[in-house]
Amino acid sequence: MTAPGEPGGPITSAANPRVRAALELRGRAARQRERRLLVDGARETARALDGGLVVPTAFVDAAGPRDDEAAATLARLVAAGTEIVPLAGPALARLAYGDRPSGIVAVVEAPPTDLARLAGVLARLADPLLVVVEDPEKPGNLGAIARSADGAGAAGLVAATDRGPEADPWNPNAVRSSLGTVLTLPLAVAPAGEVLAWLRGAGFRIIAARVQASTPYHAADLRGRVAIAVGSEARGLGAGWLAPDVVGVRLPMLGAADSLNVAAAATVLLYEARRQRDLDAGRPNP
Repeated sequence: MTAPGEPGGPITSAANPRVRAALELRGRAARQRERRLLVDGARETARALDGGLVVPTAFVDAAGPRDDEAAATLARLVAAGTEIVPLAGPALARLAYGDRPSGIVAVVEAPPTDLARLAGVLARLADPLLVVVEDPEKPGNLGAIARSADGAGAAGLVAATDRGPEADPWNPNAVRSSLGTVLTLPLAVAPAGEVLAWLRGAGFRIIAARVQASTPYHAADLRGRVAIAVGSEARGLGAGWLAPDVVGVRLPMLGAADSLNVAAAATVLLYEARRQRDLDAGRPNP
């Protein structure tokens, strides 16, 4: 497990070229150029493997796995042919960025995020449930929505991007807040206009969360082939989501605030969809 350039021991310097190259993947430009991302954590790395993603390199604590979960993930990485690079001291401390250090930071090849790839996944499903988030203000919100979509059994997530770089599923904050579910959940990233056209062409009924909508969220039919769209707290959804074929729904706000955090709103709608679908199928809600 000795790394090249560090004969006889682990990498200890945070200035090591391999560590610096990995650190660059925290930046969007490097992720886009290299088509790779940095994943911190044994659980998150295991989910990258669960999602069938390629993990060419993993930096690990030279002292050995810190717990059973890290040991199991390390064994899977070795079995997958991943290059294992041991780190110690400042190098390990510099590369890890999560708040639950497990001693594993992996470089993962980013999968394609085009709508055509997502369509191929959905083609195998009868009544997929999608969640669409337009221009989330923070990558952490995108990750939190992915975590809720995974929990509610959604078929995928679409990040509609028109205003900025926040809708980047490979941002470290998105990966961390999703608990790695962005690495297993089918997803796509595309401009909002393309997303709307694709949803219509694929036969989705579109449900949009809007503060001024007249239909309560629980009164809308969220069964079948449905896409739930949410926007940021500051701007909401763009004008394209006001089209006549888009059903607007509102969540009641009984206090001083006029809207929920976008991840909270998406979670409410996703689990209402789950409730309706379970009832329709004659299944008790878990």
